[in-house]
Order: sequence, then structure tokens, then C-alpha cells
Amino acid sequence: MRGMYDNRLIGAKLRRWEKYLERYRLPAWEEIPDIGLYMEQVVLVLKQYLDYLPPELKEEQFITAATINNYVRNKVMPMPVKKRYYRRHLAYLIIICSLKQGLSISLIQKLIPNNLDEAELCGIYKTYAERHRLTTQYFAQQVRMAAAPILGHDKDNALASDRPEDMIAAAAVVGGFSRLLAEKVLLLEGVTMETAAEE
Repeated sequence: MRGMYDNRLIGAKLRRWEKYLERYRLPAWEEIPDIGLYMEQVVLVLKQYLDYLPPELKEEQFITAATINNYVRNKVMPMPVKKRYYRRHLAYLIIICSLKQGLSISLIQKLIPNNLDEAELCGIYKTYAERHRLTTQYFAQQVRMAAAPILGHDKDNALASDRPEDMIAAAAVVGGFSRLLAEKVLLLEGVTMETAAEE
């Protein structure tokens, strides 16, 4: 598991990404267009809102008309109104697209049902956007700690390494455990200590 990495290049990229993440936030509820966008407009708006992926990964087109149509067909989100998407549709899509990096679509459906009324969705979205902002800041801090030697800082924790391979492996393990935590808690919906003891 040894590659040819340029630590100076990685450090420069991480610093630039860190600065971006410090400023990044999901749009406020009120900033989401509520004018009835057509599909191609929806795809463009979502790509702007979820612009934290590296350019190499953006080319994979994780937001497409076919994907959105699939979410509608599988009732992951509400149907458009006469082929137009409004604020509530975009809010669903922002949440779905940002969560699908770490959760399956079926578990996202458990987390955010497709039949929420506007007031419920507004409250959920506002809470989610704030949680997303705080988590992004926490993540940037964790990257600084894990990549401390590459970034020219002192090693101040056991995970810090000057080998990019170690950082890659640690990030993948953390990602896996984070997904397991989310799935484990999501699957406990409606389960109590009493019902768990009966199973």
C-alpha cells in the first residue's frame, strides 16, 4: 500500500480545501428558489449548492436528471408539480444528495419521509443545514489533526502521519464507522429496551 505522493502538493490541496470548507454552507431555506424550476435548472442549482466535491469526482455526475427522476419514481421525494420543482423539492434533493455519500437511499427515506408538509420540512431542513455546517467545521478540524505533519504542524495525536497512505486508510475507516453508526441508530427507530429484549 505504498504510492508515489507529493506531500507538498497534498498539503497545498488540503489547505485550499480547508479554506473552502470553512466558508461552505448549504443554502438557507429562504435562499432556495421557489419559482418552479425545470429539471435542467434543478440539476444546475444542485451542483452549485453541493460544490464541495473535488473536480475529479464531480465528473462522475452524481446529480443527474435520471437520478432525480428515480427518486421521484421510488417515492424518496415528492413528485414535481407539472414538471416543475419548488423549494420543497430542492430541499429534499439537497438533503438526499448530501446524505447519499454516507447512507443508502432506503435509510434516507426512513430519516426524511417524502410526505412532509412545508412547515415540517422547513424545520427539518433548517436543523439539517445547521448540523451540516457544524459537521463540516468538525471534519475540517479532524483533517487538520490527521494531516498535521503534511501541513507542517506538530503531531498532536496518534492518527497524525506524514504518509498519505495512512491518512487515506484512516479516512476510509472513519467513513465506514460513521456510516455504521448512522445506520445502527436509524434502525432503532420505534425500538425500546422492552421490545429489544423480546426479540
